[in-house]
Amino acid sequence: MWVPAAGLPLRLAPLALAGTGRFCILRTRATTRGDPPRRGLSDSSPQLLPHPDFGESPPWVCKQRLDPKRYVNSRGLAETLVQVLRGSQKDPRSLFLECNPGPGVLTQALLETGAKVVALESDRNFIPHLESLGNNLDGKLEVVYCDFFKLDPRKCGLVRPPIMISHVLFQNLGIKALPWSAGIPLKIIGIFPIRNERKALWKLVYDLYSCTSIYRHGRVELNMFISEKEYQEPWSSFDVYTQNGQLKKPKHKDLLEQIQQNLYFIRMTPRRNLFTENLTPINYDVFFHMVKHCFGKRNARLIEHLRSLSPVDAMDILMQTRKNEKVKVTGMYPQDFKRLFEAIECSKDYTHKWLYDDSMENTYAEN
Repeated sequence: MWVPAAGLPLRLAPLALAGTGRFCILRTRATTRGDPPRRGLSDSSPQLLPHPDFGESPPWVCKQRLDPKRYVNSRGLAETLVQVLRGSQKDPRSLFLECNPGPGVLTQALLETGAKVVALESDRNFIPHLESLGNNLDGKLEVVYCDFFKLDPRKCGLVRPPIMISHVLFQNLGIKALPWSAGIPLKIIGIFPIRNERKALWKLVYDLYSCTSIYRHGRVELNMFISEKEYQEPWSSFDVYTQNGQLKKPKHKDLLEQIQQNLYFIRMTPRRNLFTENLTPINYDVFFHMVKHCFGKRNARLIEHLRSLSPVDAMDILMQTRKNEKVKVTGMYPQDFKRLFEAIECSKDYTHKWLYDDSMENTYAEN
């Protein structure tokens, strides 16, 4: 289903193809402190950005951290993001969960609209400054020492902050679960970590289809900046709006390629009709395994993947999904994978519809 991206001016609103939900895409470049002032967005943007959009930590934060992060440090970008996040809905009861807000530029912009913000910050050095932003706001801002991207670790016993269990965190914040058929319980905004970006992305997708972690509470809306490389991995068929920028050379060469990539802003809202009779939170693991298997050899023909995944007649499945035998994974749209999975699940002439291997057993453990 094609839907317009929400919140952007008409000339900036791309059409986003979504298998799991609605998407809004904005593309930018990461920058660091010290870059010369420049125009951030084109004339078709809501406004110009006179300062760098993203930056390193301010001077009071330790530079020797093992997990470097990117933060929004442009007031102009923050105001543009607020327009996208709030859209036409100005409900003062809107709840935003901001991941690693750092210097709090976006936090302050959200608070000025009257929204309630929960700042999940994994760096203690930022917490006093963030807490000061909430002074005289009657509880509109709550700051928690927590790393969103380390919520609900798969293999872990006792946890302590910044690692937390999502249902405990949400319970402490008073966030109640909503039925999948209801509205959006909260909106999450953040930037994927530079390290282990792909792992964090796949974990969120896994949590979505399994209705675990944050998705136990309903159709949570994700608003994330993601690197160009990982954007192309699972979401390869979107129109984007671009902006160019310049990044100074970082001190650590191993992070050069990751930090210099374009960043894409993606909004993902799970659809009410995501789950069907043939795709449920019960058999999601098989679907998840199928998708990961296909992306493991993305240049291979789809028919080759089908023959290694299922004993069902591959040519028959291709005919049902209206695909020819030469199509590759790179030619598939998100909803094509769902149709493919449901076609195999609906096959009545086969007792066993999927070929078992060790990688299927390890699907959960890897995510």
